Amino acid sequence: MVHPISNSKVHMVILVDNLATKGLLHEHGFSLWIDMGSERILFDTGQGPALVSNLSKLNIDCSRTDHLVLSHGHYDHTGGLRHVLDHAPPIHVHCHPGVVQPRYSIHRGTSRSIKMPRSSGIALNHLPATRLHWVLQPTMLSRRVGLSGPIPRLTAYEDTGGPFYLDPEGRRPDPITDDLALWIRTGKGLVVCLGCCHAGLINTLDHILQLNPGQRINTVIGGFHLLHADNDRLQRTVSALRKFSPERIIACHCTGEQAVAVLRDNLGERVSQGAAGKTYAFSP
Repeated sequence: MVHPISNSKVHMVILVDNLATKGLLHEHGFSLWIDMGSERILFDTGQGPALVSNLSKLNIDCSRTDHLVLSHGHYDHTGGLRHVLDHAPPIHVHCHPGVVQPRYSIHRGTSRSIKMPRSSGIALNHLPATRLHWVLQPTMLSRRVGLSGPIPRLTAYEDTGGPFYLDPEGRRPDPITDDLALWIRTGKGLVVCLGCCHAGLINTLDHILQLNPGQRINTVIGGFHLLHADNDRLQRTVSALRKFSPERIIACHCTGEQAVAVLRDNLGERVSQGAAGKTYAFSP
């Protein structure tokens, strides 16, 4: 269902990130508040505690949320789901059905669950079917806002960014097919919002441009999951980003300090570090 959105300026606030401005909580996770004027979108919910605290400190009323978009089903993006659903009864939730599956990360032979928390899964299960929208293909939330749907994995150098599995024994790699991105059309080009970008940053941007012929990318904001990227991947990513030539690259969450440094060294002042509490505005 497509909802009309006005031509108001787009305001964004990072609610949850690994870093935070003074007075706000930080945690390993991500959440982004998007105010379109007549519609408000919450993109991911972090682990939960930082979201609840920062919403209060930033004086943002999440009961006004019209749409909640989950970029994928990891705990650090879905932990605040129950709080949001409890406080915003009319909300519409958009996500891939894969967000609810069990998933694991394995480091040095030790497996740990990184799936959506149980409380979030229960809250999602109790949501009326009319307000839960499974995203299996590119979808428009309005005439200006779209969701990528599943993102084709075409580059040879991008992977999911970590030791992710669908079983605790590590026999079945997790392709994280539920990974999706959100994009907004503005007067100066597309603003692309990413959770962890497990599909690959360049795969994601290529896909979104194919969905928006004739458009250019103005801003990329979110986690790029380059934390464990080797130098070859980083250099290929830099080369591709030069071709996209976005005006702003706001690196958050799982991008990694080394990757941010490489991006800055090669792309200059257009690259900045995100943090909870930072705000951005875009022309309609």
